[in-house]
Amino acid sequence: MSPPGDSKLCPVSAGAVGGKTLVIGLGNPIVSDDSAGLRVAEQLRPLLADREDVEVTEDCWGGLRLMERMIGFDRAIVIDAICSGAPPGTIHHLTTESMATQKSASAHDVNLPTALAFGRHAGAHLPADADVHLIGIEAQDVINFSDRCTPAVAAAIDRAVRDVIRLLDSLQGEQEP
Repeated sequence: MSPPGDSKLCPVSAGAVGGKTLVIGLGNPIVSDDSAGLRVAEQLRPLLADREDVEVTEDCWGGLRLMERMIGFDRAIVIDAICSGAPPGTIHHLTTESMATQKSASAHDVNLPTALAFGRHAGAHLPADADVHLIGIEAQDVINFSDRCTPAVAAAIDRAVRDVIRLLDSLQGEQEP
């Protein structure tokens, strides 16, 4: 959480109109397909550099730490590798209700929807559930150490980049009168 008196703590957003968007790629850079979200964020950074209302970053945490990273933003797009049983490289567009994003096995961590509810209850300015989007890339290998994604996941990274840009454009279109 932000320290007391931090300007990021303010009333809860009632829906994003204008404001800032956090684009965050999640993953582990040394575990094959788990790095997919990081790779998407890396490609997005120069493409979105001229958008002052968008911040692109990477992280390796879910749950409470991911919620803390979202403080002060009106919208969030989370890009992560997922394992749902779909063919590797499938791109999923999910909501907070379908997000796992619990990156630790610790009983002290929680999933993202619970973390967001906790943060809002504490008074943090966080995106509304409807303003949090997950782009999940179906992984094939999230166990083995490698600095490369499997071929199917590597091929999906460019598609995920385009999906994020389309989503940002669509969200920006909703803001205009």
